[in-house]
Amino acid sequence: MTSGGARARSGPMPDPNALRRDRKSDKDGWTTLPAAGRSEPAPPWPLVDDEPSARELAVWESFWRKPQAVIWERDQILEPVAMFVRQYIEGMDRKASAENRKTVRMMFSDLYLTSDSMTRARIRIAPDELREKRDQPAKEAPKRSSSRSRFEVVKDDDAG
Repeated sequence: MTSGGARARSGPMPDPNALRRDRKSDKDGWTTLPAAGRSEPAPPWPLVDDEPSARELAVWESFWRKPQAVIWERDQILEPVAMFVRQYIEGMDRKASAENRKTVRMMFSDLYLTSDSMTRARIRIAPDELREKRDQPAKEAPKRSSSRSRFEVVKDDDAG
């Protein structure tokens, strides 16, 4: 067995908010994906030898709306995404094998669909500020029964 050296998951996770920014590993920067996801229609199903089922097409379209799809499109990895969709649907079956589910879990990581894989690849999703504002409850003014209730009685401790 070898000793020393880097391992695939050794060391601390990259931190985009780290105070020290002069490390060589941080110079590559982070990729920020849009929170709204990919807006274009899904590409055509790439596996030409096999027609997709209606369920596969629906899942294919839903995955291509995710923010990570921007990277898949950039890297032209249509076939691996199609294979993932097929394995994903098979893995949802109650009688799916443990091997199938293990493959789906690994493919989730390979396609940056887990927070761990995104952090290791230095990928983050931009905060959706509009959604945050929309989801915040509106601040309600305190209800008062009369104009006098706006005044508070303050006791003077110095007075005897």
